[in-house]
Amino acid sequence: MQRWIGPLIVGVVLAIAAYFVTLSRSPQTLMSAAVSRMERLGGINTFGHMPLATDKSRAVVRPSPDLAYSACPFDLSKGPLAISVVPVPANYWSLSVFQANTDVAFVRNNIEGRGQPMQVVVAQEGQATPAGAAVVRVKGARGVALIRILVDDPARFPAIDAARRGSSCKAIAAG
Repeated sequence: MQRWIGPLIVGVVLAIAAYFVTLSRSPQTLMSAAVSRMERLGGINTFGHMPLATDKSRAVVRPSPDLAYSACPFDLSKGPLAISVVPVPANYWSLSVFQANTDVAFVRNNIEGRGQPMQVVVAQEGQATPAGAAVVRVKGARGVALIRILVDDPARFPAIDAARRGSSCKAIAAG
């Protein structure tokens, strides 16, 4: 029995280490996969506009069939990002910014914003941003900005789709 104690202790230590490595790296790995998947919709630092979700849709994890999604996978390694969201003809819409570890860094909806356009600059700590800009600071260079729009009647989707395409997401030169 004593000759098994050493290998058993080593096995337990390795299992605990693997557990903690998995826990610490999973969020970044998941976000990296999400950014790569969404990048195929329209590129990096630009919005890609998805059609209404079906049972086969997976660009957004577990999408809701009554929401229209626009996603901007971003990379701040060369500078900050300007996001401008125009109002759309829907009862509810929102902008969320997710940072590299999957945490939500920013959320605002049309009710909080009183139906006005939203402009934010997403930047890493230490990156210069334009004077007077509403700044969202994130940890890590990569993440996703996501617009969600309630489509309560599919007949309204063409008007919603046309309006949401006025939103933009682009790298900017810091000022």
